Amino acid sequence: MQGTFHWMRIQVFCYATENEDLIRSVMADIAGDEVVEDVSESEHGNPLLILSKEMTKQKDFVRVFGKLGPDVITEIKSDIENRVDDDCVFYLRLDKQKLVGGEYAIAHHGDVMSITCKTASHPARKEIAVRNLLEFLSSL
Repeated sequence: MQGTFHWMRIQVFCYATENEDLIRSVMADIAGDEVVEDVSESEHGNPLLILSKEMTKQKDFVRVFGKLGPDVITEIKSDIENRVDDDCVFYLRLDKQKLVGGEYAIAHHGDVMSITCKTASHPARKEIAVRNLLEFLSSL
């Protein structure tokens, strides 16, 4: 399939109490090289490292989603309608603590690595975006 997404953004926060090298390693494993690092301040005044990467190539989309494994892909497919908004943007949150342990799992809490993707659909309608995403996920 060609042109699944226009872009993909992966982002993770590393709090002062977390091992920065470990979080960098997890980010590099899923996002690859050239991760952007930004330092901010948490709501409690502690340093906050924000790691992010934007991608625009189909091979990167395939690589990232291919890492998730069949169980996560099945879970995404079963909940796809709730993961795509009316602007054709797809949202996924992976459990950061499980990622550190080498496991890919969808999160339903705040300690996450977020993956946001602008789905290619012409015309830009949610139902077309969902159909394109399902075709992409089924091709992995």
